[in-house]
Amino acid sequence: MTRPLLVVDSSDTVAVAHALREALTADGPAVFPYDGVPANVPETVEQRVAVVVETSGSTARPKRVALSADALLASAAAAESALGGPGDWALALPLHYIAGINVVVRAIASQSDFRVDEHGFDAHRFVSQLRGVAYTSLVPAQLARLVELEEIDPLLRLDRILIGGQAMPASLAARALELGLNITRTYGSSETSGGCVWDGVPIGNTDARLIDGRIELSGSVLAHGYLDDPVRTAAAFVEHDGKRWYRTDDTGSITDGVLTVTGRIDDVIVSGGVKVSLAEVEAAVRGMPGLSGAVVVAAPHAEWGQTPVVVTEVAVSLDDVREVVGRALGRTAAPTRVVVVPGIPVLSSGKPDRLSIASIVRQ
Repeated sequence: MTRPLLVVDSSDTVAVAHALREALTADGPAVFPYDGVPANVPETVEQRVAVVVETSGSTARPKRVALSADALLASAAAAESALGGPGDWALALPLHYIAGINVVVRAIASQSDFRVDEHGFDAHRFVSQLRGVAYTSLVPAQLARLVELEEIDPLLRLDRILIGGQAMPASLAARALELGLNITRTYGSSETSGGCVWDGVPIGNTDARLIDGRIELSGSVLAHGYLDDPVRTAAAFVEHDGKRWYRTDDTGSITDGVLTVTGRIDDVIVSGGVKVSLAEVEAAVRGMPGLSGAVVVAAPHAEWGQTPVVVTEVAVSLDDVREVVGRALGRTAAPTRVVVVPGIPVLSSGKPDRLSIASIVRQ
């Protein structure tokens, strides 16, 4: 059986919320929130598909993740349990992004309300509209703007601030905790109906494991796969002992049941015959004053094959960067260049556009 697939402009909050409500009850068409006009969209999808989310594709071509109502509602139920109960939400993320969709789904599932600023995210305006709100979900870049405000009392009254979408610099987390903000770091993806691991601990019936250092996740929140892409689906979703797992592209470690994400499978380069994790280099660089938004990518090097390169909006001495990284990770990991740009290219999700950044470095 099939159902129609409805593309909805993600900037129309009312239309997306209405379409999600209909899709979750199976009475309406599946919904594909999109920023713009997508190409090659099928007219129908399988009946079990309720929502389609196109991923950012920071290191590859975009994928269209097919999610069921059961998976999205399982995610909402797990979140409500982890939060300690229902409450109104402040929507600060785009509705073509799984974290934004989740805010609306949670509100629908718990019969709560959500508020949105139709003019986009502005730190001062956001804080002024938090009266009566219990929860919000943000990316680190938004939190970084909020912690610089003089008046943060409304933020302090929030029961929980979920932070996800990308790694949060340690300095930003420390600042938020110093201010007394109740933050929770979430980990997940569109393929897992959003964040399913909170502060390193799986929520709901999610389970996490490592296979050769790669993080795999299972549970009711898993997507059916990728729309009209069986090859990718088969590669990313696997079964072991009757249990279905999603194979992430992330590496990690698990200690006493707590998951720590250490990097990405594809971010390890070989420089001078030594393996170097770009994620670890980036974390060290982001710990330097003013460099919390810096990005580290690989670039060809005539002598060493590949080396890390720092791309930043803030001028910094290469010698200082090499000293900090070398002290933390060894001389081989020290970047060979610093590229200063007017602005770091980002995707619609707010994540750094690493393909564009790498292209800038090559040029």
